[in-house]
Formats: sequence, structure tokens, C-alpha cells
Amino acid sequence: MFKNIPFNRVEWITSGFLISTAFLTVTAVPWYFWNYGWDWFLFGVFLYFYISTGMSITVGYHRLFSHKAFQAKWPIKLYVLLFGAAAFENSALWWSSEHRKHHKHVDTDDDPYDITKGFFWAHMGWLMFKLKPDSPLDNVEDLKKDKLVSLQHKFVHPLSFLVSFGLPSLIGYLYAVYTGNLSAVGGTLGGLLIPGVARVVMVQHATFCINSLCHMIGKRPYSTSHSARDSWIAAIFTMGEGYHNYHHEFQWDYRNGVKPWQLDPSKWIIWTLSKVGLTSNLKRVPQERILLAETKETKKQLNNQISIFQDSIAESANELVEQAISSLEDLSERLSEITSELQTAAQTKIILSKSKIHELHKEVQSMLQEIHSTGKLALA
Repeated sequence: MFKNIPFNRVEWITSGFLISTAFLTVTAVPWYFWNYGWDWFLFGVFLYFYISTGMSITVGYHRLFSHKAFQAKWPIKLYVLLFGAAAFENSALWWSSEHRKHHKHVDTDDDPYDITKGFFWAHMGWLMFKLKPDSPLDNVEDLKKDKLVSLQHKFVHPLSFLVSFGLPSLIGYLYAVYTGNLSAVGGTLGGLLIPGVARVVMVQHATFCINSLCHMIGKRPYSTSHSARDSWIAAIFTMGEGYHNYHHEFQWDYRNGVKPWQLDPSKWIIWTLSKVGLTSNLKRVPQERILLAETKETKKQLNNQISIFQDSIAESANELVEQAISSLEDLSERLSEITSELQTAAQTKIILSKSKIHELHKEVQSMLQEIHSTGKLALA
């Protein structure tokens, strides 16, 4: 059963932590509820720690430090570094280094969480097994200049235990002592298990899903040159990180969900903080460039569809397929015109009006639907 496991390559400390915390979550947490019952205060503490640590990863580790998508004042940096440590995802320096490698080498052997190695590897296997020697943190020289980032990197492990387990245990103890709703042991244990252990497991697997599920399920409206996908389902439990296809095309944008209807709490937090002067220089991709990427991808799908139909014609004449090709070629010509218009606007930095952008986007989406329906009809 275990003969194929490369035990000499196992990261024993990391693996032990991931397995033991998951085991405690599915055994000790239900046992606690059975013996001590449900407590709304502890649930509130759990929510606070879940949101704080989750946002510290998405807003802090990811968009602030890894991609420099905006700038933040020191109180925000301090907060995300403290609660980012509480997620037990290592230091911001290490996290950013690995993430930058992922973007640079996505879907290749040099990608730390390469999805081509399978779901488990991308999800958490890359943390549990060491296939290559540790590489130097030579792609985060800019972050090493930040004193808070360097300090967190130096003391990340004691900080992680203190903020992640010590603080909620203390809160649970004080709550029990001052209210009498729980015994001192019950309050301390509840704080340790619910906003502590269970919360760590849930935040970690939410992060892991971005590396695994967001490269497997969803749509690729901006580019099919890599495996990253947009998934509104993943966005729900990843603080808005589910729009991964967009993110891989425009990684320096502080937003992941750029459409008005897309759920992206991390974007809203960054924007809100900018209104009170705590964040600044929020980077945004111009709408013309976003629509240009969508248009190019639509044209690519259209050309693939035409190629399929032309192969079909070569094998056997079909009047309906010929009509479909003619229709698609007309669409291709119009898409070329839209692409040219958007490229000119992007190159000359001409800002198109919102109504013009909306009109072109609506036309491209209509074409995309027509491509799919024409393809289905002809093939039928």
C-alpha cells in the first residue's frame, strides 16, 4: 500500500501539521460541541479570525506583497503580516517568492504547484513532498527591503502559534471567566479548537483550492494559453480569488473580479481602505485592454470552429456546414475590426467611453453565443 510513497522526500513537519490539524477538526471539534454545546461568542471569534486570516492572505500576501497591486500604510502591513502568519502559510516573503514562480512558470515543471502533476499535487502535495532542493529567495529582493516583511519572516513560526492558537485560546479563557457561560477549560479549549485549529484548516484549504480547483473548473474568457480559470463558486470561499483566468492575464490589477456582478470582497476592502488613506496607488487594467483580451480569445475560438468545419467539408459536402462557415467568417471579419479598434485605443492610450466599451462588450458576447449555437446546429 505504501511502497510507492517516496518517504525520503516527505516534508515530515509540514505533512504532520496538515494531517493532524485536519484530524482534530473532524474529531476533536465535534467532540467539543457534543460535550460543551454551541456557543455564539466562539462562533463570532471564529468568523473574525477566518476573515482576518483569509483577507491577510488575499489582500496582503497575494495582492499587496506578491504583485504590488497597491501600496499600504504600515498599520495595514502590520495587520496582514500578523494575521497572515496565523494562516500557517509561512512568511509573506516565502509565500510571495513561490507565487511569483507560479506566475512565471505556470503549468511547467518549474511551477511550484503545477496542475499538470494532478489535483492533489497542486492542492497540497507540493507542500508535503520535496521533489527539488529549496531554491533561494532571489525573486523577492524588493520585499527584503521592507523591515516589517523581513521581521515577520525571521519570527514567522512563533508568531504563527501565538496569533493562531494562543490568542483565540486566551480570548476563550477570558470569555469563560468573565461570563460564566463556560468553564475555564471549556472556554480555553473552545478557543483553541474552533477559531484556532478548525479555522486554520478551512483557510488553508480555501487557499489550496485557488492552486488546484481554479486551474481545473470554470471558464477561460481572457486566455486559453494557460490552465487558470474563472470560477464564481471558488470566489465565494476564497475572498474573491476565484476569477483566476483574469488574474493570470492581468496579475498586477488589484481586482480579481472586474465585472460589477463578480464577488470580490478583497477588492472592496482595498478600495474602502483607499478612501480613508490607508491604501493608495491602486492599479487597474484599462477596460480597453480587458475587452481586447476577451475579443482575441473569442476570435481564437471562432477560428478553431471554422477549422473544424472546413475539415468536415473536406470529408463530405454539407450545405449547412458551408453556411455555418460563411456565417462564422462574417463574424471573424467583424471581430478583426473590433480588435483593431481596441488595439489602436490601447497603443495610443485613447480612453473609450463607458457606453462604447459596454456596446463593444455586448457585441463580443453576442458573437460568442452565436459561435457556440452555430457550431452546435451545424454539427447536429
